[in-house]
Amino acid sequence: MSSPAERYAAARRRAAQASAFPALDEFARDLGFDLDDFQREACEALERGSGVLVCAPTGAGKTVVGEFAVHLALRGGPGAAAAADGGEGATTRRKCFYTTPIKALSNQKYHDLIDRYGAEQVGLLTGDNAINGDAPVVVMTTEVLRNMLYAGSATLKGLAYVVMDEVHYLADRFRGGVWEEVIIHLPASVTLVSLSATVSNAEEFADWLVTVRGETAVVVSEHRPVPLWQHMLVGRRMFDLFHDADAARKHDVHPELLRYTRDTVRRLELGEGRSAGPGGGRRGPRWRGPMRPDIVDRLDREGLLPAILFIFSRAGCDAAVQQCLAAGLRLTSPEERAEIRRVVEARITAIPGEDLSVLGYWEWLDGLERGLASHHAGMLPAFKEVVEELFVRGLVKAVFATETLALGINMPARCVVLERLVKFNGEAHVDLTPGEYTQLTGRAGRRGIDVEGHAVVVWSPETDPRHVAGLASTRTYPLRSSFRPSYNMAVNLVGTVGAEPARALLESSFAQFQADRSVVGLARQVQRNTETIDAYGAEAACHHGDFDEYFGLRVAIADRERAIARQGQSQRKAAAVASLERLRVGDVIRVPSGRRAGLAVVLDPATGGFGEPRPLVLTQDRWAGRVSPGDFTSPAEVLTRIRVPKHFNHRSPAARRDLAAAVSGTGLDRHGGRRGGRSRQAVGEDHRLSQLRAELRAHPCHACPDREEHARWAERRRRLERDTEELRQRVAGRTGSLARTFDRIVALLTARGYLSAAGEVTDAGRMLGRIWTEADLLVAECLRRGVWDGLSPAELAAAVSVVVFEARRDVDERASLPRGAVGDAVDETLKLWGDIEADEAARGLAVTREPDLGFAWPIYRWARGEALAKVLASGHQIDGEMPAGDFVRWARQVVDLLGQLADSGGASAELRGTARQAIAAVNRGVLAYHAVA
Repeated sequence: MSSPAERYAAARRRAAQASAFPALDEFARDLGFDLDDFQREACEALERGSGVLVCAPTGAGKTVVGEFAVHLALRGGPGAAAAADGGEGATTRRKCFYTTPIKALSNQKYHDLIDRYGAEQVGLLTGDNAINGDAPVVVMTTEVLRNMLYAGSATLKGLAYVVMDEVHYLADRFRGGVWEEVIIHLPASVTLVSLSATVSNAEEFADWLVTVRGETAVVVSEHRPVPLWQHMLVGRRMFDLFHDADAARKHDVHPELLRYTRDTVRRLELGEGRSAGPGGGRRGPRWRGPMRPDIVDRLDREGLLPAILFIFSRAGCDAAVQQCLAAGLRLTSPEERAEIRRVVEARITAIPGEDLSVLGYWEWLDGLERGLASHHAGMLPAFKEVVEELFVRGLVKAVFATETLALGINMPARCVVLERLVKFNGEAHVDLTPGEYTQLTGRAGRRGIDVEGHAVVVWSPETDPRHVAGLASTRTYPLRSSFRPSYNMAVNLVGTVGAEPARALLESSFAQFQADRSVVGLARQVQRNTETIDAYGAEAACHHGDFDEYFGLRVAIADRERAIARQGQSQRKAAAVASLERLRVGDVIRVPSGRRAGLAVVLDPATGGFGEPRPLVLTQDRWAGRVSPGDFTSPAEVLTRIRVPKHFNHRSPAARRDLAAAVSGTGLDRHGGRRGGRSRQAVGEDHRLSQLRAELRAHPCHACPDREEHARWAERRRRLERDTEELRQRVAGRTGSLARTFDRIVALLTARGYLSAAGEVTDAGRMLGRIWTEADLLVAECLRRGVWDGLSPAELAAAVSVVVFEARRDVDERASLPRGAVGDAVDETLKLWGDIEADEAARGLAVTREPDLGFAWPIYRWARGEALAKVLASGHQIDGEMPAGDFVRWARQVVDLLGQLADSGGASAELRGTARQAIAAVNRGVLAYHAVA
């Protein structure tokens, strides 16, 4: 119990804080909990009028700072950022835009803010929904705000605050550039609130924010409000990864865990060794980890549910649910089952009954009612949202998920399980990074519910506990910019500020900021190297004459000798290849070197194939196999011929013995008169080389007694000069690299008529500036050439799908297309892509991705009104039919592009009308569902 004096002092402090930060005091009174130190520090900076960057772990409560920015905007009055536009100050209604990277997060935040401030004060703008867009507080995806800024939208009037939630998304290689575009283009009067996961270079990011946004406070917290305990599950035994917090800081793995896993590996190895003995043939005992139902049951018995079990495979997630159902697991009470069914039936009313069985609805519902579900991008969005709602409410107890669940929506659990520490990144199987491990395990521990969170890694013989300890303890995952200029960005920048100011804006990006910072270190190294080169030069100086000139002759002689040696080697190989190509069955040759040296007879000349000739031969030692040009230091010479039986079987020992005897019976010498040694006579005969050697001997420095010492210093200097030149090239490549790329893009756009020679945006350029897709230039070219004119709504949907769709895996054969107009339009699109690709390659630009035909049939059939089962079966997939979630996601992207065509000034009136009809045709059934209200 504190003393009266201490209570009085605390009251005085609170009163002082309330008078210094009245808005924060007012905000905090309605929260229902005390602010953490980092939250208070960030909110105080905001109330002082400063921008703020907040870096804190998942679940630490960063969004409270964003909500305080909303509070400041709605509160109005002095004491925060001035309102935008025309100095109207406090008389203009101030706004706050809350941006998120994904629609699901936007929907979630929209509902949170409505609960606090009421529906009339809050709006939502995503690709799917536009609700109350003129409200003082609008939640939106980051792309929507970027588009507003380029269009000069009237909605920006009065904007005082922008909250960028999950700002570390700017490292995303596909969409990250959008975050930087927004940060750079926001009016100076707007206060920026950046909320990020913990990154190791927060200060560097903040330094950049200061250069482009002005005063920015950095608030970093590494403290997790709910402690996280790390475990490993080895078979049926659960071990703590660390003995205590001190061991965790030192990365010291629990000794008992290390001992037990080593013993387990040893037992497995011994078991395999025993089984390989005489009379064996069986494989030894393979490691079988705990079954998924057993893991869930174990978590349930230990009170660690609800849990998220990360399995880096969609099929694996679905299989895990089926395995748990087959094992008879049931984690819910009768009351919970009734509530689950009620929620599900209320949420799926928009989905036609005939589609439900195609979507695996009854199996999915059975899993939900038992408290089990999967969660991945292949699921129907409506199903995923139901799983999220039920999990947050504690009705679903175990979710098997891919890593995409960790990238946004708020779904905290008591426990997180990682089945493996390797995932497929679209190209290869790669280890999890410390950042990914932290993000996944960061879901464990629900603030205000759990006293502690738990992360469990399932052990296998390939998993080293020390590696897991390193992942769990490492805090080095820097934020790296992925910003790159695009065609759309270029015309918008030139149209907004002009060509030269646009270059300056690009050079103010975080990408260029990071490149320039790395250049500082490289330039410093160049300077140090230059000083060392001068010192080496002084050591190499010779009083007999110009040692640089003498050393240059030595270098020239060495280069010439190497060139002659390479030339000779190349000629010898060419001669060997030519001689092997002339061989016929029965030719007896001599293999001059290697393990098979000696006489051999040709069994199969192996000519007419691709690559080097590799004839099949039999040596007089009875070895049969193929030889290559590498086995011959000189051309293969036919010494004599012998008869090879017509159907000779080189795998028969008896046949090999008889023919080898015939080879030996020729009486030829096994090794011949010489061993194929290389003569140096050809090297000595080179006229230029003789001339250089004569100049070297005549040079004054050749007589210096310290000649070799000088040469050693000169050689060191030469190597350092070569390294320094490479560093200079790297500096030149990084300095202004974005501006150079921008110049190439501008030159290409000018050549194609999107920009005039005077650097002004043409009508075609204005059309390009309103196309928001990865293949923006290809879409613009298709519109200009009328590629999509005259198509029916279903044909148009199929034709435009090829520029947005990208298969998850490469498929070797080309996907089929509907006959007629669609095929013609796609062929024309591919021709235009080929022209663009050639133009980009010639200018040194990253090439536009090739159109992918794999979605044309599904969207064509769907737009024609065919059944979902037929549509999913028509997908060009490696592993069966297209998942419903993938179909919905790509169909929505097609609808998004069709919407852009419907509003495009560069499209004909007929095409705009067809695009609107196509949108109506696609937006039915599972596509008609949008989750908000």
